[in-house]
This record gives sequence, structure tokens and C-alpha cells, in this order.
Amino acid sequence: MVFCIVRKLLAGPDPNPIQSQKGGCAIREFHIISTGQQSAGELVSILKQIHPYIDFVHLREKTWTDKEMVEAIDRLLSQGVPSEKIIVNNRIAVAHVTGVRGVQLTHQSIGLPKVKNYYDHLRIGCSVHSTDEAINAADHGADYLVYGHIFESGSKPGLAPRGLKNLQDVAESTTVPVIAIGGITPENTRDVLAAGASGIAVLSGVLLARNPLEAVRSYRRQLAAVGDEKAVW
Repeated sequence: MVFCIVRKLLAGPDPNPIQSQKGGCAIREFHIISTGQQSAGELVSILKQIHPYIDFVHLREKTWTDKEMVEAIDRLLSQGVPSEKIIVNNRIAVAHVTGVRGVQLTHQSIGLPKVKNYYDHLRIGCSVHSTDEAINAADHGADYLVYGHIFESGSKPGLAPRGLKNLQDVAESTTVPVIAIGGITPENTRDVLAAGASGIAVLSGVLLARNPLEAVRSYRRQLAAVGDEKAVW
């Protein structure tokens, strides 16, 4: 494990995180999810700076038309953001025609088995909120799961967080990588990974930070430095 951590610190972000295995040292995925509070221009400007430090960016812009989503992806690509790092939320056709890496499915999306059957070239993630949902998504071929919210989050006002113990239960219920979301900070990243998460997803903590580049580096340092400790809550 020491070798793995040192290698990570020297190498920086994993250039091919998809090949990582759950439980292996390479799994420390860092997902950035768009906030819905920024223009395409603002988002592109930030991602141009921070993409070397992240593994994936999710475009979760519910108010954008498909045309606007495609235009934003074209701008990201023109600014050097690799298509392998781009994930589109819900809009399977957009992900397919733009040639990006994957799609994130929600409860509103086409069923996972159909998507897997027709778009098996995409990396397919599923948003889940319980152990049962996690097991079901894994059984139907999800490549990874996004579970949360773990801590109190401004994007989920009035909703009780699910906490680290529930995260641990979900992570232990499946061999599919579980990405934790909701209230993740550099300070609690180690606790999240110790609970069994294979990575973290962050919105405002980076994209709405006063200095997004310094913020993303702070998260990346925590991901690189975490050991093999396990905790019980």
C-alpha cells in the first residue's frame, strides 16, 4: 500500500482510472459534478484549469437543451478536456453522439438493462440511495454507483444525510465501485474512503470555490495520501 500511495503522489491523477479494481490502490476516483449555477462559459473556464487533477466531470445541467449540452462538450474538448473524462447525466443520446466516456443514470432515465444492451461502449453509472438500489444496479451491470448524500449539503436542504455507516453498508454490499457524494470536503475525505467508498464526487466545493484550482488540489492531496485504514461507525 505504501508503494501504491507513493506512486500516486508521483504520478498525479490516474490517466486510466476505469481499469482500477475495487479494493486496489488505484481506486481513488475524483468526480466533479456541475452545479447548475454557472454558465457554460464559466464551467468551461474552470474545467480547463482543473481537469488534470480530476478523473471525471459530470455535466448535470437540467435546464440546458441537448443542443446546449453538445455545444458545451465541444467547447470542453476544444480547451483540452479529454473526452474520456466527460460523463453526461441522463442524456444517453448526447453521450453517444459526442463520443464522451459515459452516462450517469437517475431514477428518471431509461432502465439500466436497456442502456447496457444498446450502449455498452459507455461507462454507465447509477445514482442510488439505499443498499437495495445499489445491489439491484450492480446486478444489472452498472459500472459504478454514486451514493449519497453522506453529509449535510447545501444542495439537499432539509434532508437528513445518510452518513458514513450507511455508506459502509452500501460499499460492502457490492463489488461495484461506490462514489460518495454530498458534503464531501478535503477534511472528511479520508473518513469517506475509510468507510469503503472508491472515490468522491464534489460540486460546489470546487466549482464554486473562491480558487477552484487550489480547492481541487486540496482534494487530490487527500485522495493521494489516504492509507488502507478501515473504520467502523
